[in-house]
Amino acid sequence: MRKIYTRTGDEGTTGIHGGTRVPKDDIRIEANGCLDELNTLLGIIRSMLPETDEWQNKLCFIQRSLMVVMSHVATPSAFRAQNPNELPQELDKFCEEWMDEMMSQLEDNGYFILPGGTPLSAQLQYARAVARRAERRLWTLHRKDTVPGEILRFINRLSDLLFVMARFEMQRQQWPEEKWQSFSYKRKARKDNP
Repeated sequence: MRKIYTRTGDEGTTGIHGGTRVPKDDIRIEANGCLDELNTLLGIIRSMLPETDEWQNKLCFIQRSLMVVMSHVATPSAFRAQNPNELPQELDKFCEEWMDEMMSQLEDNGYFILPGGTPLSAQLQYARAVARRAERRLWTLHRKDTVPGEILRFINRLSDLLFVMARFEMQRQQWPEEKWQSFSYKRKARKDNP
């Protein structure tokens, strides 16, 4: 069996596609670290679902897509054409269609809600927060070296999808959401129309 350790990173650098080495806290590595954490959380979420759950195949597709995304994020734009991993098309649309399907069955609550509820819903909310952090890091990287728009759109939609999934899980388990406060535009509408 091959050794897992190489000792090449002991001085605080790591290799990226194209052959260069960058500091381990480089924004490219930080962005990919967030995506890796997100993918790990999706693995935890899948482990909490029965193998026959309707979400399994879609979440597996998202996990595999995230691996491709990570390979592109790890590749500087000057070398991206050499990346053999092809980004799946319209990942943002995939998320939108799945969200629309669930939203058509969700009750509109009109409130900000506290993350939590069932263990699965809480993990989905955690994954949503990590997706938002990944998105922030990707935009920081984008200012330094262009990140493909389809990746930025996908991660944005994925965080929205995870929020909808968390709410949907609460509803399918008949678990009440803990409300924080109503959306400000709805509070204002009530004040204007007593």
